Amino acid sequence: MSEVLAVLKNLWETSGFAQFFITQEGWKNGVMILISFVLLYMAIKKQFEPLLLLPIAFGMLLTNLPWPGGGIFHPEWFQGDINWAALGGHGVNALGQHVDPGLFDFLYIGVKMDIFPCLIFMAVGAMTDFGPLISRPSSFFMGAGAQFGISFAFVVAILLGFSPEGAASIGIIGGADGPTAIYLTSKLEPELLGAIAIAAYSYMALIPMIQPPIMKALTTKKARKVKMELTRPVSKVEKICFPIIVTVVCVLILPSVAPLLGCLMLGNLFRESGVTERLSETSQNAMCNIVTIFLGTSVGATAVGKNFLQLQTIMIIVIGLAAFALATVGGLLIGDLMYVLSGGKINPLIGSAGVSAVPMAARVSSKVGQKENPSNFLLMHAMGPNVAGVIGSAIAAGVLLTLFG
Repeated sequence: MSEVLAVLKNLWETSGFAQFFITQEGWKNGVMILISFVLLYMAIKKQFEPLLLLPIAFGMLLTNLPWPGGGIFHPEWFQGDINWAALGGHGVNALGQHVDPGLFDFLYIGVKMDIFPCLIFMAVGAMTDFGPLISRPSSFFMGAGAQFGISFAFVVAILLGFSPEGAASIGIIGGADGPTAIYLTSKLEPELLGAIAIAAYSYMALIPMIQPPIMKALTTKKARKVKMELTRPVSKVEKICFPIIVTVVCVLILPSVAPLLGCLMLGNLFRESGVTERLSETSQNAMCNIVTIFLGTSVGATAVGKNFLQLQTIMIIVIGLAAFALATVGGLLIGDLMYVLSGGKINPLIGSAGVSAVPMAARVSSKVGQKENPSNFLLMHAMGPNVAGVIGSAIAAGVLLTLFG
């Protein structure tokens, strides 16, 4: 009988259930598991950015399930330089016990080394038509105006006591660009990655709820009804030259932007060159889907209970929401200005698409415009500021990385 009890005791002590009670942080893991269930519900039932929110939520679930003697992810191995010795099987915990690397330790290398965010940007470039931006260069101003949210969030985060590196990472949420937020945070303040990534992608998913009230508050009914004229046709030569010129100019001015912006423009060149159809299709589909899985799950794995459940996480989420709202405000105010300067020919609603969430922000601009004027189709016009926002957020990340990296 005693042997049976000993076996049962050993089974209990080595189970994940026991870790909830044995470790001091067990309750935090339990809370994070519940949060992952909420995110899974939002992704599956509400369809809020499911392609990324679902793998992020499941990565969060896996990393917070207790693993006796080790774990599926060890964030402490990625603070500063990567602990290659630990990844090679020579890791130890605080008690000096041997710890084997987990699955997400290896996947996270793709985040830490900037591989996954840059590949996602390549896919975005392959999927995006830069024609609306080329035909109406003034869209750059609306994209630039939408970067106001980044500056606001940076200043507020500094005032609330975050380090310059942490404030820069929080500020980039205002760009509404998940890969850029992950890219910058993994370099400057990796311990904040889980909170920042979840905030960034959550607000991107909630664009249809967050932006319309702001759009209606900052534009007149008359302006929202403006039906914009078709832009001039863009030649194939222009579409081919644009990504090359942007890459050369921006990288010479700001070398730190080369990985993100370079991959974005390479993907677009695949699309527009007309000689790399297979590469364009692969970037848009197979590669994008594979990298999305790896990026989402490994980023979700950083949301470990002991690191995530802190006051600063709540602060990040609140600042991020304010930054995103003010980014929308900045784009709309430039849109209002252009409406006046153009003599009422530019619908200011397209300014809200200056945030970098492609193409959802452009769709929301078009949808709000159609409610005011059913014959109005603003989607292609809004894609100009939308693409400008992608480029703008990448440049903003490069500036912050140069200053604080």
